Amino acid sequence: MSASATLAPSGNSDVIDLQDAVIRFAGNSQDGIQTIGGLLAKLAGRSSREVVTYMTIPSTISGGPSIFQVHLGSGEVLSPGDESDFLLAFYQHSYENHIGSLKKGGVCIYDSDHVDNPNLDNKDVVHVGIPITSTTVEAMGGSARDRGKNIFVLGLVAALFNLNKEKLVELLNRQFGRKSEDILRNAMMAFDTGYAYPIGDVLHVGYNLKKGPDDRGDRITTDGNTALTLGLLAGGVRYGAGYPITPWSPVMEMLRTELPKYGGLFVQCEDELAAVSMALGFAYSGHVSITGSSGPGLSLKMEALSYATMAELPIIVVNVQRGGPSTGLPTSVEQSDLMQAIYGSHGDCPRVVLAPKNVEDCYYIGRKACEIAKEYSCPVFILSDQAISSRIEAFHAPDLSDVTEPVLDLSPRPESFKPYPIDGNTRHAPPGSPMLGGKYPVVTGLEHDEWGHPSSSPELHAKMNARRRDKIKAFADTIDIPEIYGDNEGDVLLVGWGSTWGPIREATKRLREHHDSKVGCMHLQYVNPMPNGLDDVFGQYKHILCVEMNDEGLYGYGQLATLLRGRYANPSIKSICKTDGLTFKVSEIIDGVRSYAVAS
Repeated sequence: MSASATLAPSGNSDVIDLQDAVIRFAGNSQDGIQTIGGLLAKLAGRSSREVVTYMTIPSTISGGPSIFQVHLGSGEVLSPGDESDFLLAFYQHSYENHIGSLKKGGVCIYDSDHVDNPNLDNKDVVHVGIPITSTTVEAMGGSARDRGKNIFVLGLVAALFNLNKEKLVELLNRQFGRKSEDILRNAMMAFDTGYAYPIGDVLHVGYNLKKGPDDRGDRITTDGNTALTLGLLAGGVRYGAGYPITPWSPVMEMLRTELPKYGGLFVQCEDELAAVSMALGFAYSGHVSITGSSGPGLSLKMEALSYATMAELPIIVVNVQRGGPSTGLPTSVEQSDLMQAIYGSHGDCPRVVLAPKNVEDCYYIGRKACEIAKEYSCPVFILSDQAISSRIEAFHAPDLSDVTEPVLDLSPRPESFKPYPIDGNTRHAPPGSPMLGGKYPVVTGLEHDEWGHPSSSPELHAKMNARRRDKIKAFADTIDIPEIYGDNEGDVLLVGWGSTWGPIREATKRLREHHDSKVGCMHLQYVNPMPNGLDDVFGQYKHILCVEMNDEGLYGYGQLATLLRGRYANPSIKSICKTDGLTFKVSEIIDGVRSYAVAS
């Protein structure tokens, strides 16, 4: 944040204008810090501000320490922020574990009822102790329970940053009004108490978080899982099946709730095998269907998804990636399922794999996946991840004027109809479609002829393998080369995919501004097949560095870098990898670039 050096109070009561601010709430998952972080993010969307959030969730049912970080800004916000400007620490462990996340000159507001012996000698941090718990209990009638302190903190933050109180109250009404009158009343009481607390007198300073220049009212604020689900609905998905697993489950739950409103159906099955098999049945019946999971569940689905390739059925497969292998880090982030998505089946199974770059893109990737599945009659994988699934961002509402209700085509098929023509596109006839030639097609997992009838002909198997491959290659010809942000030639090209988009772009910007380097970046949303012509772009740079959240493997290259080196045999393609379960910091990418620059 450009104003971080001026966060500390000057000794006189003053108001500091902030272009952006990174606020970290640190407590336990039971404290509702995700709730207040989400409310601040929603307020940003209603106040012409940009926002990117980040959260950690304990993997145990009983809960535990967690954080919710909100990066609010009046200009472009690309990442949750490497360091925080303000820390709200609820407990001793919250203070001890996160005081190091503050920038120099940052402000730590801690609950003096729970934090003992803060390091007040640390002159790089402004410490403010407030009895958050006891003040909340007193405000809510002396109850022994301290629930509501999160809303007290929300009121405190609203006053500290001069946020729009009326809009926050409206959001609180929506959040708690549908529960009960008592809950809403207590929430409002806690909020008003926090808002009225004389934090300005303690700090001797207030902060004015600027609004952005774009004041259009058609902005929405949501998370990646919700945006992806809405994109799938707009794209025409009406049927699907799944099995719950973190962090895919919210997509499944929303589909289960929303699809019946459109005459559709989503089934929660007894296991992953049943889920993918039922989704294939929906696809066989003439619909674009959906199934999904996270890495462990996708492994279980792979045999059936090989069937989807052989039968050439239009099915969307969502993988919200998390840390692996095995159960791994179920509530942490990785991008380690790329090879699984592309190659994770027996036999040759060409398929399309897409990866959204941010929350807004989740919506458009969802729609695009439906278009591709229908046009090319094939499985389409969407690789999201834990970070983008729970991240909240604000963006302009999409244009829905071209959204239409899907129609099942049961029109009569001519005598020349063949579902698997050697020299044409796959076009299935839903069961019940009249066949004017009197010959009905078959859908099977066996190799087959143009009608789908099983065949063991070696010559035919080679031709069918080629047609399944070539239609994916034909799709590659329609993909544009991604735009280059930054320099179109020079020292370094950063290449990424998925949720690394924001940190990579911000790292590129900083490197060009402060390090006198010629740096560009490119982001791949189509990771299989990749667009043609990337080799011409790579030839313009000294180093091509793939930034991805997976291991460098036995040979020193991440999964995307391995694919690119395999395709182009370019020794300039290297990796910047990490597997700590956390998203990339901008500084980590910059340090990775420097290490290659020094080595060369």
